[in-house]
Amino acid sequence: MKFYKKPIYILLIVAVCIFTFIRFNRLQETSVIPSYENKLLVHYINVGQGDSILIQVNNKNILIDAGPKAKTVYSYLKKHKIKTLHYVIATHPHDDHIGGMSYVINKFKILEFYAPKKIANTETFNSMITALNKKNLKIIPIKAEKKLDIGKNASCIFVAPNNDNYNNTNNYSAVIKITYKNTSFLFAGDAEALSESEILNTGYNIKSDILKVGHHGSTSSTTTEFLNEVNPKVAVISCGQNNDYGHPNKETLSKLKGKNIIIYRTDIDGTIVLESNGEKIIKR
Repeated sequence: MKFYKKPIYILLIVAVCIFTFIRFNRLQETSVIPSYENKLLVHYINVGQGDSILIQVNNKNILIDAGPKAKTVYSYLKKHKIKTLHYVIATHPHDDHIGGMSYVINKFKILEFYAPKKIANTETFNSMITALNKKNLKIIPIKAEKKLDIGKNASCIFVAPNNDNYNNTNNYSAVIKITYKNTSFLFAGDAEALSESEILNTGYNIKSDILKVGHHGSTSSTTTEFLNEVNPKVAVISCGQNNDYGHPNKETLSKLKGKNIIIYRTDIDGTIVLESNGEKIIKR
């Protein structure tokens, strides 16, 4: 009897080892890597003249826009071992915000996709729609007051758009406030003065420690009233070196400097990563 028990015992050990190895590999493949616990990370990705922001909190990945070029954001996400994007937000259908979106959609697992009720007759917009259809992903319309579940001690709310009909596509932009414990971030997309005024009129609490400045620092955004209400400690401007639009505008920079706001710019600083532990925000 002892002769037969020994090989069976060995086989059982081998089977358990194989099962454990397979299970570990599967967990490695499906988990969000790396794991960010007890902190929030915001990556203002340097995409040149455009916008793309990766937010990581409670093992969830949120991507706001994908810049103008196909592979720039994809490469950044791969470098940081992102496999799943829990929420993807196309703030509005301009090429400098969705140019790389179809590539991202094709390459990553996406759980939910958000965009405003605004179409564009452009190659990039049509490519984005085609990619979404291939993945059987439906667009969830962006509207003010909509909230996303981003886990413990964190909240995410859209504060714009507050209307369904604008003459200027920029005003369809999603404006998003994310709070992590006692710290807060506002992402203004390309929302211009009209949208900013609507946000102020709704009475939303938009006070935030960090402001992603609207429309790349253009004079069309960041009105004095809006800036006073947000009252940020730090402003981040996403723009390209020597861009044709003159972004950021001197007037906008003057407003920020006049309030002693620390300014970071992707055209000067490259990709900017801010980390919050819920009480303090640091630049990595």
